[in-house]
Amino acid sequence: MLVGENAVTSKIIPQWNQQILFDILDMIHDVVLVIDSDTTIVYANKAYAEILGVPVHKVLGKRLDKIEPEAGIIRIQRTEEVLQNRQSYLNSLGIDVFGSVFPLYDGSQMIGSVGVFKNITEEVRLTQEVQRTEGVADYLQEQLNQREALPLSFQEYIGQNSHLQETLLLAAKVARTDSTVLIRGESGVGKEVLARAIHNSSRRSSKPLIKVNCAAIPENLLESELFGYEEGAFTGAKKGGKMGKFELSHGGTIFLDEVGDMSLNMQAKLLRVLQEREIERVGGNETIKLNLRVVAATNRDLDAMMNEGTFRRDLYYRLNIISLFLPPLRERKDDILALAEYYLDKYSQQFDNPTPSLSPVTLTLLQNYDWPGNVRELQNVLEHALIISGGTSIEPQHLPAHLLKDRKSLRVVQEKHSGMKDAIGKMESELIATALRNSKGNRTQAMQALGISRRAFYDKLKRYNLET
Repeated sequence: MLVGENAVTSKIIPQWNQQILFDILDMIHDVVLVIDSDTTIVYANKAYAEILGVPVHKVLGKRLDKIEPEAGIIRIQRTEEVLQNRQSYLNSLGIDVFGSVFPLYDGSQMIGSVGVFKNITEEVRLTQEVQRTEGVADYLQEQLNQREALPLSFQEYIGQNSHLQETLLLAAKVARTDSTVLIRGESGVGKEVLARAIHNSSRRSSKPLIKVNCAAIPENLLESELFGYEEGAFTGAKKGGKMGKFELSHGGTIFLDEVGDMSLNMQAKLLRVLQEREIERVGGNETIKLNLRVVAATNRDLDAMMNEGTFRRDLYYRLNIISLFLPPLRERKDDILALAEYYLDKYSQQFDNPTPSLSPVTLTLLQNYDWPGNVRELQNVLEHALIISGGTSIEPQHLPAHLLKDRKSLRVVQEKHSGMKDAIGKMESELIATALRNSKGNRTQAMQALGISRRAFYDKLKRYNLET
């Protein structure tokens, strides 16, 4: 039977109270939808049209299983289970809804079902946006906490690259112990800087950090340099003898740089020091006990050297208790801008000059270069550029010649930046012209619509010849 636009079967709602029921349901702010046993829509209240944007007369008599086959109001007719306070998504309308559905009975026979729900699409969107915002905030806080977790000596290590930060966090943890550390990485990545940070963050920080470059000292001198010697140990030996680097490191840390360049003979003697924590001076027979920490570093491929028989496996296992890898600069190019700004500021203070900026083209060139010499090479390039420029901006012509060998690539970079600048200028010009047309020439209204300052607005009018 029909009552206005609302149709209902007499089996579901008795005839005598239909109009009263309709009046009540139409005052409900949530959608009320009734279907019969074959999923035909037999009733929808006014809120259906207001909330879902679909006129009621267009859905009455339609099969819901053809429109929204996965709707909960259909599913309960199979399960006869009441679904209360459930969220679901309506594919046919592209909205999220929240509500409850109930089966309808005539005696013991189920004759249909009713759903009461509301559109929560905006609430879901806002909730997702809040969750996304909270997720970003949590991530940033996590990054901040990680940064703050690093001791001061590590925070001075320039770079936010994720791989570098992982290495620094591990180094900060191991710094609090006396474990032997092996730092691996190419020349110029900052292995000595990391060794110094580990020492300065350790309980030995008040004691000396003694550095030995194993590659720079001739083989015949390295033993006496490390172990010291007694008077008369060899021709030219100093009167009274001399303490070696191991003894000087007592209580502190010894940094063995380029340990992969040691001969097999010296490797065997270093192994004994690591095992026994004691030495004998060259030409002496007295055992000297040591209390020190060993931090070693190498740019060599120790795995390949062990396979070749040029590096002892037993020594490798003694050194490699904690292995720290510093990535090369070509793998952390996201740090180049921060590093450049740091070193330009540092050198500018040394030269008593204002700190120059990097032009966009120069920065692109620096980021495109592979940096075989790593951070050390970047430092040298920036010092060179600062001296040559003598101005407020570092341009490509101020860089060393070897960075500009590929002239074709340089032209492409310059054209790209020039093209981008032209495109931005054209877009700005069109936006200003449109704002002026919309405001019928009223410049105050135009600048307000554009959201720019009066000074910037008039500068752009002049630049794009829009003053007339």
